[in-house]
Amino acid sequence: MFTGIVEERGTVASIEQLTNAARVAIRGSVVLSDVRAGDSIAVNGVCLTVVDLGPDYFTADVMEETLKRSSLDAVAAGSEVNLERAARLDSRLGGHLVQGHVDGTGAVLAIEPDAHWTAMRISLPVDLGRYVVEKGSITVDGVSLTVVAVDDEAFSVSLIPTTLAETTLGSRQVGDRVNLEVDAIAKYVERLMQGRLS
Repeated sequence: MFTGIVEERGTVASIEQLTNAARVAIRGSVVLSDVRAGDSIAVNGVCLTVVDLGPDYFTADVMEETLKRSSLDAVAAGSEVNLERAARLDSRLGGHLVQGHVDGTGAVLAIEPDAHWTAMRISLPVDLGRYVVEKGSITVDGVSLTVVAVDDEAFSVSLIPTTLAETTLGSRQVGDRVNLEVDAIAKYVERLMQGRLS
């Protein structure tokens, strides 16, 4: 479980394509300070298990399902990624409850800078639209954000200068794919209601 508060931007050191999978090595510093093999680290919002450790990197295996559902299929050596260690039960919950289970991807449709923030509009897959509400939470590339507006095709978020500076969202361009995770509570409520109604 994560909070969507990115701890640092890491860099993909290498990616090895395997049969229906990939092994990725990622350089970082903050997330490596107390990490051990078997720990979870969110990479652009995708929960990955640390397989091996080096002095300034960790490696993780990415299975086919994750490659199909997320934008990790497009990372290459040199790509910057958002990194967050799993949340501790004794820490503050700065964002919202994030599972690291990406639901799908959207595309950046528009970026509109303002004096004090930047508005970003992102396409919304049809099957995820029902889980996204105005003023609700959504995770974009591992960043916990508040939905400013939503319609049948897209949603908008406002990014403060700190988010732009400390995450990869500051370097996103129109057309870029981003990982999306909707609020898990909405999915559980829907499932429970289906049981009641049937």
